[in-house]
Amino acid sequence: MGIEMEYNTIDVNLEGLYLNRTLSGSRRRKSSGDAADSDGGIGGGGGECGGDDDTCPSFRRDMEHAAAETYLITRLAFTLLQYLGLGYRWISQLLALGVYAILLMPGFIQVGYYYFFSSQVRRSVVYGDQPRNRLDLYLPKTCDGSNPVVAFVTGGAWIIGYKAWGSLLGRRLAERGVIVACIDYRNFPQGTIGDMVRDASQGISFICNNVAIYGGDPKQIYLMGQSAGAHISACALMDQAVKEANGERISWSVSQIKAYFGLSGGYNMTELVDHFHQRGLYKRIFLSIMEGELGLHRFSPEIVAKESSAKALSLLPPIILFHGTGDYSIPSSASENFAKVLKNAGVQVRVVLYEGKTHTDLFLQDPLRGGRDELVEDVMVTINNNNADGTNLVGPIPRRLVPEWQLQLARRISPF
Repeated sequence: MGIEMEYNTIDVNLEGLYLNRTLSGSRRRKSSGDAADSDGGIGGGGGECGGDDDTCPSFRRDMEHAAAETYLITRLAFTLLQYLGLGYRWISQLLALGVYAILLMPGFIQVGYYYFFSSQVRRSVVYGDQPRNRLDLYLPKTCDGSNPVVAFVTGGAWIIGYKAWGSLLGRRLAERGVIVACIDYRNFPQGTIGDMVRDASQGISFICNNVAIYGGDPKQIYLMGQSAGAHISACALMDQAVKEANGERISWSVSQIKAYFGLSGGYNMTELVDHFHQRGLYKRIFLSIMEGELGLHRFSPEIVAKESSAKALSLLPPIILFHGTGDYSIPSSASENFAKVLKNAGVQVRVVLYEGKTHTDLFLQDPLRGGRDELVEDVMVTINNNNADGTNLVGPIPRRLVPEWQLQLARRISPF
């Protein structure tokens, strides 16, 4: 376990700039109410979640999908570079990212194979009308309607987030009997923070209202986000609590979330804007993402918590914040400060600090190392404690995917 501290309780609008067709190109988009996906329909309401049957996608279809998604990521990257310009810092960061990815490639290839070819992965389930309104489902081998569910929002500096980034976590939790839904959302410059929060909230709504179709337990839904995804999901959670307290119409309820897990997140954007500028996410760009100075305030869950009513805060589920003390992308104080505000408001909150862990250790290097995974273990403690039947969900010990020397070198080179 990590070091644990207990508490008792834009100046631009680029919406629709590009990507106005689906990831698969010619496939017709289903409505947001459809509980079907583009890779072969519903995953099944019980029994065996994955298997070699007629609904599993063909090899040709998988390759077409892989090519379409590779094209999407490449197009996003070049559009972003065109917008940012080719300054020295961005070039150096991109080079570091390239070397980092090469070093971890043995693991990425294996995880990618699982993502594209495993019958336990349902890719690109449509949850809304926007081009990026899709999510991936990672299903255990057996789903009987009692499986816990984690709705996961990936990180990516609000710019390069993508649902497939959660495939390693999805696999690890699915091996333990947990259904994982990785929610995609519009990145900048496709959209700004308001679009991202709305997308995430719509994805959460889809999970809350449809997960039973895939064999999940609607009464055991957890919300989790990593890095920028932790910020986006926390914004969605706070926004939903405020709406409920004000009696506004909603499509999902905070009461449906058993707990919130925030991994390496930032929750007060007014205090982080200068930090991100020094790290290469320049203030001009960040303010565009956050919809200007006022957006920094509006989309800071910590500030929203300070200004929310006692009724809204009382609706929040237990909140667990994970952070590495060696994280220089987003300092661990971001989680600690958010926890203090929540504690003072009477919210049940806990912070778990991992000594010396960096921004990518918990999410990439550690899972690729194999063996016992501290983060997964800590998440499973909460999930198992909430199991109605008292059973503990366990899984196989993961094998190593990348040699240790490559992991250590990648850790030093990482631009994050």
